[in-house]
Amino acid sequence: MTETSETPGAYVRSGAAPGHHLRWNKVPEVTAYFWIIKVLCTTVGETAADFLNSNLGMGLTGVSLLMSAVLAVVLVVQFRTKAYRPGVYWFAVALISIVGTLISDNLTDNLGVSLTTCTTVFAVALAVVFAVWYRREGTLSIHSIDTVSREAYYWLAVLFTFALGTAAGDLVAEKMALGYWVSAVLFGLAIAAVAVAHFALGLNAVLSFWIAYILTRPLGASMGDYLSQPTGDGGLGLGTTVTSVLFLAVILALVVYLAMTRKDVTESERQLSPQ
Repeated sequence: MTETSETPGAYVRSGAAPGHHLRWNKVPEVTAYFWIIKVLCTTVGETAADFLNSNLGMGLTGVSLLMSAVLAVVLVVQFRTKAYRPGVYWFAVALISIVGTLISDNLTDNLGVSLTTCTTVFAVALAVVFAVWYRREGTLSIHSIDTVSREAYYWLAVLFTFALGTAAGDLVAEKMALGYWVSAVLFGLAIAAVAVAHFALGLNAVLSFWIAYILTRPLGASMGDYLSQPTGDGGLGLGTTVTSVLFLAVILALVVYLAMTRKDVTESERQLSPQ
């Protein structure tokens, strides 16, 4: 996809859908920082959801509604920004991780929907989002999230990847009874296999990205469970509070670093977007 710069503050993308307001790319470059923070956010999504459900006294449904409302507010802020802002973007990702976990837990714990059904439904929903997104926009690449419609598809896809990853991860853990640590290693190896398929065998970059994106969810959840669950249940016994605070601190430090250095901004966006 080519870009043509007209002024320091505006440019045209040849692949943009007609009738949409063009903006700077709204997501970060896919670097090691991206994947590290993504995994940390998935861990926080698991432990923070458990912490909120256990301590707010609102019930699973009440907590889900509250966090969904907070997420909606943050997404409004995200949509109103004109370029990628690390603090807003990663706050939205962390909240989506929490909400995705709560949605999956609500379906399985409150409504009695099986993990197999949840996994299937979320997989189909994600496939539908991708199909409509590609049909309307002609790309699923995160390097072209520069219109309102593409950003809407992107965040909807992200939500379903978290929900799917949660349900699929729980399903694997339940069916195979591997334990938290072994499950984390298993999903880590699966991500490594995707990386090898992409870099060594030429697997499509967009497909590789979204497969890895889904797999990081159960990886982070397994890590979170291993750290937070009691030793008698196979964990380290740190608890959800300590685990959540620890990972949030690391996320905050990395996001501040990226905001200051702009190391996760593409070169073209670094030249075009405001400082």
